[in-house]
Amino acid sequence: MDLNKVRKFCRVFRIVVGLALIITGVILDNAWFYLGVIPLLAGLTNFCPLCIVTKKCDLPQDKQD
Repeated sequence: MDLNKVRKFCRVFRIVVGLALIITGVILDNAWFYLGVIPLLAGLTNFCPLCIVTKKCDLPQDKQD
């Protein structure tokens, strides 16, 4: 398993969710917006610790015979 590969959809989804949480928290003046930093960083760095645990975000491996 390559830890630096996440599906493109997951990466974009994490960035959007992270930005949405940050913007919502800033608008509502709520400190919970800091939680948006986690998915944002996961999307920007293309690394997700949750994918290691669940093993659902792995890209299909190429079969080499």
